[in-house]
Amino acid sequence: MNKQLIAFAGFTAIMSGLLTACAAPEDTQSEASSTTDSTGDASDPISREGIGILQIQANGEDFVRQGFVSKDGWAINFEHLYINLVEPTAYQTDPPFDPDGEGELQATAEAKLNESITVDLAEGDENADPIIVGEVSVPVGHYNALSWKMLPASDGAAAGSTLVLIGTAQKDGETIDFNIKLDPEYAYVCGEFVGDERKGVLTAGDTANIEATFHFDHIFGDGDAPADDAINTGALGFDPFATLASGNELAVDMAMLEEQLDQTQYRLLEETVAGLGHVGEGHCLEVGSQTSP
Repeated sequence: MNKQLIAFAGFTAIMSGLLTACAAPEDTQSEASSTTDSTGDASDPISREGIGILQIQANGEDFVRQGFVSKDGWAINFEHLYINLVEPTAYQTDPPFDPDGEGELQATAEAKLNESITVDLAEGDENADPIIVGEVSVPVGHYNALSWKMLPASDGAAAGSTLVLIGTAQKDGETIDFNIKLDPEYAYVCGEFVGDERKGVLTAGDTANIEATFHFDHIFGDGDAPADDAINTGALGFDPFATLASGNELAVDMAMLEEQLDQTQYRLLEETVAGLGHVGEGHCLEVGSQTSP
């Protein structure tokens, strides 16, 4: 991570917003910019030829929508999974940005949502599409990088929290109703979406999408994977949460978890939450708390 943070220090002014103060932005309008300064607004005198609609999506994958079994045998189903995203921004970059490399993100166009937006990744049925966070009219091209912040929401269902996990966990005839509130502050800078389809390729008059993906099996592990698989050896599982339940209910926040989990467990929780952000299977550079130097 040290090498990656050094690389991030050289980012262009486009990325400077990722390291600013935590306050939610006051301007809630979406914006787009490019080397030609086109906004794509319907009243813009610039020809709309070469403009399309880019949707920024958030996806918790099948683990969130369909439920899954943790590495330690708990069947987990989410009723709600709220996540608060701040200023998600898509970029056209040249050369392509590699979050595992040392190069700077060099953007030729960007599409930014100047908002703090809370979405429920568990919304819809088990086959639901990813959640649309927002959309903006932008110049055509390949949007092959994405950034966003995760900060506590100022209001709404996740007020005071970055993540709120609500659901049930079942094992050996025991059911625990959980409400886990987490308030980490992170920022992610990601390269191109990696998956079965290519995302972010926008043509004139069309609609394309780019996706922020969240891998919750990184926290709980995957009961369908071998015990010695990296997804399990690096995961916390649900057992540490279950031991904190009172009767059949678990209601905790980050401060309580820091106090009640042992130090090793809490550090692992922090690490796995920090590793949630992806673009499909593509990696992201997590640049740490917004209040950190």
